Amino acid sequence: MPRFSVIVPAYKVQAYLHACLESVLSQSYGDLELVVVDDCSPDACGAILDEVAARDPRVRPVRLRENAGPGPARNAGMEAATGDYLLFLDGDDTLAPGALQAIADRLKETGEPDVLVHDFGRVDRTGERLRDEPAGQLTERGPAPFRLEDRPGLLRMPPAAWNKACRREFVEREGLTFPPGWYEDTPWTGQALTAAESIATLDRVCVLHRQRRHGALRSATSERHFDLFEQYDRLFAHLDARPELAQWRPVLFRGMVDRLASVFRCPDRLPRGSRPEFLRRARAHYRRHRTPGGGPLPLRARLRHALVRGGAHRTYRALLLGGRLARRTARLAARLGRAFGSAALQLHYRVQLRLPVREDRAVFAAYGGRGHSCNPGALEAAFRELAPHIRTAWIARPEHHHTVPPGVRRLTPGTAAYWTALARSKYLVDNSGFERRPVKRPGQVFVQTQAGTPLKHMGLDLRERPAAARGTDFGRLAGHVDTWDYVLSANRHTTLTWERVYPGRYTTLEYGYPRNDVFQQATSADVTRLRESLGIPPGSVAILYAPTHRDYRRTRATTLDLERVLRRLGPRFVVLARAHPAQPGPLGEAGAGTARVIDVSDHPSVEKLCLASDALVTDYSSIMFDYANLDRPIVIHAEDREAYEAARGTYFDLRSFPPGAVARSEDELIDIFATGHWTGSRSAQLRAAFRERFCPYDDGRAAERVVRRVVLGFEEADLPAVVPLEARHPVPSAAASFARSPLATVPRPSGPLSVTDRS
Repeated sequence: MPRFSVIVPAYKVQAYLHACLESVLSQSYGDLELVVVDDCSPDACGAILDEVAARDPRVRPVRLRENAGPGPARNAGMEAATGDYLLFLDGDDTLAPGALQAIADRLKETGEPDVLVHDFGRVDRTGERLRDEPAGQLTERGPAPFRLEDRPGLLRMPPAAWNKACRREFVEREGLTFPPGWYEDTPWTGQALTAAESIATLDRVCVLHRQRRHGALRSATSERHFDLFEQYDRLFAHLDARPELAQWRPVLFRGMVDRLASVFRCPDRLPRGSRPEFLRRARAHYRRHRTPGGGPLPLRARLRHALVRGGAHRTYRALLLGGRLARRTARLAARLGRAFGSAALQLHYRVQLRLPVREDRAVFAAYGGRGHSCNPGALEAAFRELAPHIRTAWIARPEHHHTVPPGVRRLTPGTAAYWTALARSKYLVDNSGFERRPVKRPGQVFVQTQAGTPLKHMGLDLRERPAAARGTDFGRLAGHVDTWDYVLSANRHTTLTWERVYPGRYTTLEYGYPRNDVFQQATSADVTRLRESLGIPPGSVAILYAPTHRDYRRTRATTLDLERVLRRLGPRFVVLARAHPAQPGPLGEAGAGTARVIDVSDHPSVEKLCLASDALVTDYSSIMFDYANLDRPIVIHAEDREAYEAARGTYFDLRSFPPGAVARSEDELIDIFATGHWTGSRSAQLRAAFRERFCPYDDGRAAERVVRRVVLGFEEADLPAVVPLEARHPVPSAAASFARSPLATVPRPSGPLSVTDRS
C-alpha cells in the first residue's frame, strides 16, 4: 500500500500533462502511486499517459469510455486508489519540488489527521508565478491536529481539492464523492472539512495551479456557471441531513453569497441576456438557505448581500459606480499631489547635481533604509574614528532613526535632504542598493559592502531561479554594478563569486567584513552585559537560531518546534530566535508556550546576538560564515535541503564542507545537543577547516583597512597586516566552561533517534 495516491483527471491538457506527471514522479519522496484518469480526452492525453506508464510502474492508468467531467473522473481515480492519503491535481497543475516529503513529514508530525490543508501558488498564462494574499489560516503555530471549531477560517479559503491531502479511510467512511458539474470542488470541500475529526495545516506552497487559459471551464463565458446553484443545494442538503453540522451554516452561507456575487459581477462569465435570470436564482437561493448569525458584515459584504438578497442590481451598480468614482477622485488627487512633490524633488536633485561634490561628506545605508547595522554601520563608525574630517549621514526610514548613533545626521528616504546627500556626498556606502538609485557623478566614490559570504545563488545566477529572482531587472542590475568603485570581500570564494555574478570595473577589497571586527574587539564584560539585556538566565546555554528565508514560503514559519527542542534538552538551554528580515512577522513557534524562547527578530544588531550566544543553529544563512569568526559551535539544520536547492541553489554542498555537525531532522538536532556532539572534537575540526577557508581576513581591523585605503589613500603595502587565525583570540562564550565540562551532555531523550550524518 503506497503512502500517497495522486489522482489526476486528464482532459484537453496535452500541452501540460507531461510536466504534471513528471512533477509527481520526480518527487524525492517516492512512496506513491499516480492514478491518471483519461476522461475520454480527444487530444494526445491518452498517448502521453501510455508513454509515461510504460516506463514507470507507479503510474496507474484509468480510462473512461465517455467524457464525464472532472468530478466523476476523480471518483474513478478514487475507486482505483490504494494509498493511505489521496491528493488531487488538475492535469495542468504541478507539484512543487519536495512537496510530498513536506506533506509526509507534516502528516507524521501531526498524528495522521483526516485532512491536511497546504498552500498553493498560481501560474498565469505567461508562466509567471503569482502569489495570493498570505493564507494566515495555514500557520503551523498552535496545537495540531485540531478540529474545524479551532480554525473555522479554513472554510473561507478557496474551495479546491488540490490544496488538500485526505486520508483514504476517512473519505471512504464519510462516503465523500465529487458531484458532476463545473464547481464540483464546492460541496466536496465543505463536506470534507466539516466532517473531519482531525485537521492539520502546512504553511508551504505544494501545488502550482495553472490559471485556466482562455476558453477553459470557469474562465469561459457560459451559462454553465449556473451550476453553482446545484452545488450549493447539494452542500446545504448535506448539512440538513446531519444536524450536528448546523453550526457551519452561517459561514458557508456567507461564502455562497460572496461566490454568487463574484460570478455576477465578473463581466465575462455570464452570457449577455442571462444575467437577470442568474440574479433571480441567486435571490431564491439566498431566501432558501438564509442562516442568521456569523457576526456583523463589513460594508462591501453588506452590499454584496443586498445585491443577492433583493436582486437590486441597478441600485447595486449605482452604489458601486458612486464608490468607484469617489475612490478614483481621491486617488487622482493623491497622485497629482505625489506627482507635484516628486517633480519638485527631481528638480531639486537636478539642481544639486550641478553643484560641487562635497569632499567632506559621506552617506551610508543598509538593507534599503533600515537601521544602523551591518558592514555600512561598522564603516560609518570607522569613518568617524579614523577620518573625523568626514561628516557622516545615515539613510533610514523614520521607524529606524533611533538606531543611528548620536552625532550622525539622520536622512529619511525621498526627502530633499536625502537627494542632496546623494547628489553631493563624495562617499556613498551601501550593502544592498540605495532605495532610489542615484546618478553617479565624477568624483563620487561608491562602496558596495555586500551583506555576507554567498552560499545561496546571487546576482546574475538568479536568472535561472525565477522564484528567487522575483522579477529582478537584470539589465538595471548591470547598470547599478557599473557605478561601484569598490566591493568588499571576506575571502577568495566571495571574491570569485562577486566578480562573476556582478561583473564590473570595480576594485575588490579582500580585507574581511567590517561588521565582524567586533568579534575580535569585544570583551567578556561586553558578553555578560549583552546576555543580561536579552534576559538570558545566568548559567544557561544560549542557542542562536537564525534560519534564512525560503523563496517557496511566504511566512517566517520555522521547520523546528522550538518548544519541543527545549523540552527535550532540559532547563539549562534557551533559544534566541532570529527571523530573516526578508520575511516579516513572528518566527513560527518563537515565543509560544515557553519563556525559554526569546524572539530577537527585531533586535538591531545580529552581531551582538552572536556575541551573547553560546552556539549557532542555522540552515543556509550566511550568518554561519560570520559566526565562525567567534570559534564557537555551529550546527546546521538542513531538513529541507532538496527543496531549498531546487528553489534557490547553493554554490557548494554544505554537507561536504560544514562548519560543524549537520542534522537532517529535528530529532537529529536534539541528539547532537543531548549527547554533547555539538562541542565535540569532530565538530571543532570541521569548524577549524571552515574558518581557515572562509575567515582568513576577519581579524578585527577590516574597517580600518577599508577607510585607510578608500578615504586616506594608503597603498596596499601600508595597510595593517592580517593577524593569522592561530594568533586571534575572539571573546569566549559565557557558557564556554560549562560546554567543556561533562555537564555539557544532558540525559539522552527517550525514543528512537537516528543520527545518520554528523559531519
